[in-house]
Amino acid sequence: MANKRYLRCVDLPGTIDQAFAYHDRPGALMRLIPPWESVTILRSDNSLQPGSEVELKTKLGPLSIRWLARHELYHPPRLFSDIQVSGPFAYWHHAHRFETGADPESSRMCDTVDYRLPGGAIGAVLGAGKALRTLDAMFAYRHRTTRDDLQMFVDHDPEPLRIAVSGSTGLVGSCFNNVASLLGHDIVRLLRGQPTSDDASAADAAIYPWSDSFDPESFAGTDAVVHLAGKPIADKRWTPEIKQQIIDSRVTQTRALCEHLAAMQTPPKVLICASAIGIYGDRGDEILSEESEIGEGFLADVGRQWEAACKPAEEAGIRVVNLRIGLALSPQGGALQQLLLPAKLGVNGPVSHGKQWWSWVALDDVIGAIYHAIKTPTLRGPVNVVAPNSVTCGQFARDLGRVLHRPAFIPAPAPILRLALGEMADALLLASTHVVPGKLQASGYRFRFEDLTTCLRHLLGK
Repeated sequence: MANKRYLRCVDLPGTIDQAFAYHDRPGALMRLIPPWESVTILRSDNSLQPGSEVELKTKLGPLSIRWLARHELYHPPRLFSDIQVSGPFAYWHHAHRFETGADPESSRMCDTVDYRLPGGAIGAVLGAGKALRTLDAMFAYRHRTTRDDLQMFVDHDPEPLRIAVSGSTGLVGSCFNNVASLLGHDIVRLLRGQPTSDDASAADAAIYPWSDSFDPESFAGTDAVVHLAGKPIADKRWTPEIKQQIIDSRVTQTRALCEHLAAMQTPPKVLICASAIGIYGDRGDEILSEESEIGEGFLADVGRQWEAACKPAEEAGIRVVNLRIGLALSPQGGALQQLLLPAKLGVNGPVSHGKQWWSWVALDDVIGAIYHAIKTPTLRGPVNVVAPNSVTCGQFARDLGRVLHRPAFIPAPAPILRLALGEMADALLLASTHVVPGKLQASGYRFRFEDLTTCLRHLLGK
């Protein structure tokens, strides 16, 4: 059987060198794997040089399949390619070609895949449609993500920074670290506990600001600190002990970090500290901006203390930005991941009456907001990180059902949720918080996703 050819191109912001460098840095593959795909990187040489390899584990229906690829051609900044050594295709060769765009500050990338399906003539007939749909979805995701990341880069001062990040194993932290590294920044992890010989080999790869003998000057040379660490609020029922752990992991650790930064002779210029829209409490249909008053309830109290814990850094002259993050959407974690299985099974529906406001935001816009806050000197204080168009819970369920081609009419009654989750149900699922991103919009931030349906289609490959 003859090989088939797939070709897809995208116009990119940034020069040909910038576009190639983005793909040439370690982590590019992880960034560009579609989040709906069940793919694990088993090992990688983290290189595009000829002979370097990457081994993946993927799924084909119920079967797990290993895919070994080897890089073949490498001609920066014009071309690199890889070929399948073993895997699901009878043949696979993927070439990435780059050229200068309509002007010297833009570029164009074309992906060419020559492939042959397994199973001979029967496999070609039965699998042709599926293969084409899979390639279309994959490269649509990869190209938009690449384009948006490079747009974020060219929108700001390209000076490379040294950025210290806590919570780097979490959903937001791991994604931010990856993107910032691909854009040429140096990432330093902030870790709890004591340093050990098993930690990263690079001497400056990790800082331990909560260790017993920490020296604040360990931060010397750091341009920005991004503090995302905190105990997850939705993984266990809220007992008094769990609630105290939630407070301590945010308030106590944030205050200690800020005191260390304040003690430095030359502290970082900016501290980006996570917060959450739970600080506004349950407010019905009231539209909430950064100037709105703090609400009532456990999460509001946590948010108030969390942001106040940044005071030592602010008093030391550090620009502090408190990102009040909404319902961050990714199929790899958080609320969307939990909602996907029931939605696919056709038991998706509104929570309670469905009229409460859910202020959502794409995970990539959380990453973009962090980067924008670092690079925008006029931003300080509370900043709402939500999409411009919030939806009600009922509309969220309908939009998700429409994208998945599933019904969305089976409600989750409030009494059952309260019985199962206790106080957490009221704070996380039943509360209504209609938040607007006033400061982000006023400071010129470009949202990747303003419409929920468009966001869900991108995240789910639909």
